[in-house]
Amino acid sequence: MNNDSNRFDIFVKPVLVRILLVAIAMTIAIVIGAMIGYAVGGGNPLRVFLPSTWGHLLDFVR
Repeated sequence: MNNDSNRFDIFVKPVLVRILLVAIAMTIAIVIGAMIGYAVGGGNPLRVFLPSTWGHLLDFVR
């Protein structure tokens, strides 16, 4: 039983930590990219998080 726990600590745990870190980094990059893209267009960067902005975007795509 101790051998299985040791394998988890050596092999699985680092992989799970890396996956979590990559997911967090991707989320941060998407949020910052959306803010920068909205600011370059001449808007308030925080306005990208309003539901009305996304509703307008969906209406435009349809």
